[in-house]
Amino acid sequence: MAENLPYSTSVGTLEKILEKIKSASVPERFTQDFVNTKLAMKGGTANACIPILKKMGLVGGDGSPTELYREYRNPKKARTALGKAFKRLYERLYEMNEYIHDADDGDVLGLIVECTGSEKNSTATKYTLSTFNMLRKHADFELEDEEYEPSEPSAPNPIKLEQQLSNLHQPNQNTNTNAKGINLSYTINLNLPATKDIEVFNAIFKSLKQHILDQ
Repeated sequence: MAENLPYSTSVGTLEKILEKIKSASVPERFTQDFVNTKLAMKGGTANACIPILKKMGLVGGDGSPTELYREYRNPKKARTALGKAFKRLYERLYEMNEYIHDADDGDVLGLIVECTGSEKNSTATKYTLSTFNMLRKHADFELEDEEYEPSEPSAPNPIKLEQQLSNLHQPNQNTNTNAKGINLSYTINLNLPATKDIEVFNAIFKSLKQHILDQ
């Protein structure tokens, strides 16, 4: 069954609005007045961009900016946020190719024609491809590993560890010295730190040898 895909008839205007959103304050409602006054984008082509922003999930149905809108205004998250909006906008194409954002123009064009049932050279098809390419140019679709790399656990203080091992081997002051025939053994579990510093491990095993193994 043929489905319509969203597109802008003025891709350049949509691109400018997306750029201006980053620096303008967040409005209570994303309206034509906001676009015309605060974004200084006047005319019917600028106002016509509001529906596509809603379909992208940047603006809610009632015109209120969404959390994705706020995330997009963060310079460090803008491209990733636009990638999320892109995937929402072209959900149908992603059902046909989960890596559609990496496909070449020929493959994208073919899927647009297949999805919409429109002609290859139709105006709607051209606008759809043009909108698609503009948005993906400004978006990121894979999170950078370093952005979410878990912080490395802090290495234990070798001096403190040595003191703890030394205390472990000290006799208990309250132990009955007259007791006989009691043999004690220790089971020591070590949680080694996630570190590449070989000196940390050297300190750990040196302390073990000195205070436990050599006793």
